[in-house]
Amino acid sequence: MQAPSNILNLLLLSLLAGLDPSKTQISPKEGWQVYSSAQDPDGRCICTVVAPEQNLCSRDAKSRQLRQLLEKVQNMSQSIEVLNLRTQRDFQYVLKMETQMKGLKAKFRQIEDDRKTLMTKHFQELKEKMDELLPLIPVLEQYKTDAKLITQFKEEIRNLSAVLTGIQEEIGAYDYEELHQRVLSLETRLRDCMKKLTCGKLMKITGPVTVKISGTRFGAWMTDPLASEKNNRVWYMDSYTNNKIVREYKSMADFVSGAESRTYNLPFKWAGTNHVVYNGSLYFNKYQSNIIIKYNFDTGRVLAQRSLEYAGFHNVYPYTWGGFSDIDLMADEIGLWAVYATNQNAGNIVISQLNQDTLEVMKSWNTGYPKRSAGESFMICGTLYVTNSHLTGAKVYYSYSTKTSTYEYTDIPFHNQYFHISMLDYNARDRALYAWNNGHQVLFNVTLFHIIKTEDDT
Repeated sequence: MQAPSNILNLLLLSLLAGLDPSKTQISPKEGWQVYSSAQDPDGRCICTVVAPEQNLCSRDAKSRQLRQLLEKVQNMSQSIEVLNLRTQRDFQYVLKMETQMKGLKAKFRQIEDDRKTLMTKHFQELKEKMDELLPLIPVLEQYKTDAKLITQFKEEIRNLSAVLTGIQEEIGAYDYEELHQRVLSLETRLRDCMKKLTCGKLMKITGPVTVKISGTRFGAWMTDPLASEKNNRVWYMDSYTNNKIVREYKSMADFVSGAESRTYNLPFKWAGTNHVVYNGSLYFNKYQSNIIIKYNFDTGRVLAQRSLEYAGFHNVYPYTWGGFSDIDLMADEIGLWAVYATNQNAGNIVISQLNQDTLEVMKSWNTGYPKRSAGESFMICGTLYVTNSHLTGAKVYYSYSTKTSTYEYTDIPFHNQYFHISMLDYNARDRALYAWNNGHQVLFNVTLFHIIKTEDDT
């Protein structure tokens, strides 16, 4: 083996370098010169050394250093001999182990392939469940008032995500049933936490996440904020005019894949893209009128229709992008709303809370913001948020609280990734903004300033 001689050479150099510089700075004529080093047949190190010229003034000190150096070299040579014997023995052991490990590796690979086959179906089911939970992470990050609980939830989500990622790559050793129970338990706890949250003020918009690319430049897509946790139907309405076909998908996954579950042929064409599904019914603006229609998906019937008094329609008071967007229907944590403009309010935005059954106006608020200057708008917790444009550089510029009947100018930017937004609506169940962005169906996460209720609150 080459290791002992190489180690000895290194140790010689280290010892020479480690001596006191004031005692070892020897000129070529005075110093000991090591010309070469080699191994004999038994593996011992042999060095060729030339002694310095004799000097009466420095001979004693240098002789003493040389003796010390030789003693250290001898000690190291003995240690290296012992190390050599051990290394030879260990090397033979490693050769034997290598053969055994190759055999084990082949067996483990076979077991892993079998496990992947058995786990694929269960893993996909579990992965879909986690995909439904992951959008809750950005929401939980904002609830600083209950930081300890939220930090614990975030850590558990990250741990489960890491486990699932590991399973996807290697089909790890976790038992499927155990993971499934952990996901169900975490989901229940997250839902309980969400129920404690009261309404909040919009602080930030992040994203978007592109869900799908389909349809024309203009359209609407939505889910029902009052649907049960198991009901994740998606509705899709392409274009802003000359259409009355609504496409339904059983889940977000079906929507992405294009697997329609049902289509509805409405009795009237719609105007604009500002429709809303609320408690199982579709609310939309009838084409070339200020009439609001309530259409129930389960019965396939119109349950109510009513004219929105004085509301402009057919591009009299649209958003900045036009598209017959005069009347915007929306829903939030409080209920159903209509946002529009009237001549009586000088073309400025009017907010009306509607009765979801009869469509009667329960109460209205006149704002001072021109409807034609608004890009889009949405309601969160009874506050209307208005964007200043539908194009690149848009931001939430104005808000009006129906609780206090006051307004304020805001500066909340968001990323208009595909340059033209024709629909922007808040979903209270998902706590997200649904948007139609130039033929792209996207989601924005919202950050709200919340007050978390405790069990002691009345």
